[in-house]
Amino acid sequence: MHRRRRTALSVSVALLAAAPLLTACGSDAHPGAAAVVGGQRIEVSTLQAEVRDVRDAQDASPEAAQLIKNTGQLSQAKLNSMIFDRILQRAADDAGVRISRKEIQSTRQQAAAQSGGEKQFASMLLQQGALSSGQIDAAVRREVLLTKLARAIGANTTSPQGQQQVLATLTKTSEQLGIDVNPRYGSWDYKKVQLGEAKTPWITQVTRQAPEQEPTGA
Repeated sequence: MHRRRRTALSVSVALLAAAPLLTACGSDAHPGAAAVVGGQRIEVSTLQAEVRDVRDAQDASPEAAQLIKNTGQLSQAKLNSMIFDRILQRAADDAGVRISRKEIQSTRQQAAAQSGGEKQFASMLLQQGALSSGQIDAAVRREVLLTKLARAIGANTTSPQGQQQVLATLTKTSEQLGIDVNPRYGSWDYKKVQLGEAKTPWITQVTRQAPEQEPTGA
């Protein structure tokens, strides 16, 4: 079970560890929207607020210059996560998967304890995942939901076949929803369930420090 937990998280990272190559083509059919997912808008202002929270946290860090340098595609990476969260939620809804606030809190507490405390945990996630303290719960929720979705569809994420099964489910869901991205941020790759193809290695470290235990209350 421990191994399954870690591998499921790795699937999430693989899906999220990419930001787009910017494109010059296309037109903005939805002024003010960074993307439209299933007819629901993700406002540019909402995206900018996410980015600003991270930049403010980075500015307050002793390693500010290096952190900012390593996250040059932060807007794209944040939008990628915001789109992915909506796809994941729909896939979970379709599979009848639910998670509780207690599960999120328990998983976060386990991760913080294994990292040496909440302060150290938040610092690690800022450095390795470009997450402000206010964004941690959403990231933990994503990991828990993905793990439970994999379990619900019978995907053994310790195997390549199981990981592909999860990816196929999310691909199908994203195609059903329809993803319309403002060209300034790139284009959506339905097969990979991500924005563009430019790698952002600073995301890939996040779940290597994640808790191995299954969330309680599942």
